[in-house]
Amino acid sequence: MQRRKISGVFAAMDVDGDGFLQEQDFQALAARWARQRGPGDEKQLTGIMLSWWTTLLEVSDVNRDGRVTLDEVLLVVDKLPGTPEAVTATADAMFEAIDQNGDGLISAAEYRQLIEVWNGRPTDTDAIFPLLDSDGDGMLSRDEFAALWLEFWAGDDAEAPGTLVFGPLAA
Repeated sequence: MQRRKISGVFAAMDVDGDGFLQEQDFQALAARWARQRGPGDEKQLTGIMLSWWTTLLEVSDVNRDGRVTLDEVLLVVDKLPGTPEAVTATADAMFEAIDQNGDGLISAAEYRQLIEVWNGRPTDTDAIFPLLDSDGDGMLSRDEFAALWLEFWAGDDAEAPGTLVFGPLAA
């Protein structure tokens, strides 16, 4: 299950499709996100994505070639259930990036924007968002998002709502 989830995220992050994650992939993803949101957010989004890249490179790049493979990412992901605080710390940074209007909540529209940026194409999230919204109020709180983020990165339950945090899994 973890390979299936992480493979989809890896493919989305591998913007140039070369089978490796590199800094330019994260720069391209941040630029795509900033284009969709507007130029005022580019610095924040680039900072978040490059911070994520720096951390990923440091913990994943086993052979120190400046690139990260799917297998290298999976080696780190296998350790995440033992370090939930590290996972939820990254959730906070992503929450800030997704919460475009700064109201402390992620709306269905903000979530859709994240998924469309991630996938690089329009994506229907109308059926997924209610599954993520555990209290049914139409928004994701910081705590709800952190729990979903942890389920995605450190969980292995195919039925857990957090499995869908990056959208539907590829078949």
